[in-house]
Amino acid sequence: MKNKLEAASEMGYHNQNFDATRERLLKGGTYKDLSTIWVTPVRDGVMSCKVISAFVALQRPMNQPCVGPIFVSNMEVGDAYNQAIEMILADPNLSKFKYLLTIESDNLPPSDGLIKLYEGIQKYDGVGGLYYTKGEGGQPMIYGDPNVFPRNFVPQVPRPETLQHSNGLGMGFNLFRLEMFKKMPKPWFKTVQENGACFSQDLWFYNNAAAFGYKFACDTRIKVGHYDVANNMVW
Repeated sequence: MKNKLEAASEMGYHNQNFDATRERLLKGGTYKDLSTIWVTPVRDGVMSCKVISAFVALQRPMNQPCVGPIFVSNMEVGDAYNQAIEMILADPNLSKFKYLLTIESDNLPPSDGLIKLYEGIQKYDGVGGLYYTKGEGGQPMIYGDPNVFPRNFVPQVPRPETLQHSNGLGMGFNLFRLEMFKKMPKPWFKTVQENGACFSQDLWFYNNAAAFGYKFACDTRIKVGHYDVANNMVW
């Protein structure tokens, strides 16, 4: 005859902690449609083994469609994204997917990073991991406080372990709702340096997305390395 403690232990850890387990599953949204297409631009067609190892280790959601990585090589980054998204939206199957995942060829996401992005995007249209520009004076790619006017893309100081609302992000490790690209005009990404305006391809996108009411955040729980191949340094 088993005592109550022995019987309870045989229920399993998650059954014993039913309320906490249920809350975790609701927070993660793993029961929802998480169909995802992963795109990686590779400007010179070459990637380091260090980055590839991080890609291979990335956890994907259980029993959910996850296509990619789709590599787009030897193109300017903005053009690579535009070409990939046009291909996705023209495909009768891929165009029905829920999310677009962008991971750039010099970024090292943590293995649980994608799972955490799914948690954050339930409240936003795009969520990215926390990484910095390369170099000792590296700046966080969390651009512009939405509570500050006029609107700007000044780097914010990261707040610990939270979803930090921002006007823009980088593109190194980001999850976007694919529906955005069906509603926004092309080109979605463009590097601009004319008539006093200066936008990199990513901030061009975020600036235009604001007119549609789309909201973005950095999940500062997700620590992403930015790999400098030439100096073998992860910033």
